[in-house]
Amino acid sequence: MREKLIVALEPTRLDIINESEQHAGHRSSPGTGESHFRILIVSPSFEGKSRIERHRAVNEILSDELKGRIHALALKTYAPGETTQ
Repeated sequence: MREKLIVALEPTRLDIINESEQHAGHRSSPGTGESHFRILIVSPSFEGKSRIERHRAVNEILSDELKGRIHALALKTYAPGETTQ
């Protein structure tokens, strides 16, 4: 995931947090240990784009992962200079 996002979006900040252990045992969780992620990404490519457009871009980049091993993906997407809090 990290490499795909770096190549496609050239972020100035990229935090990927695996939260799968917090969801172990949930009915729809695959139990792989890599199913739930939280991503914070700051990229110049997000300038002038809505939150929905930004999320769609990330989802498209990670489409293969979302079809398979990733069950849940929480996104925070910012352009440089926007608050990341």
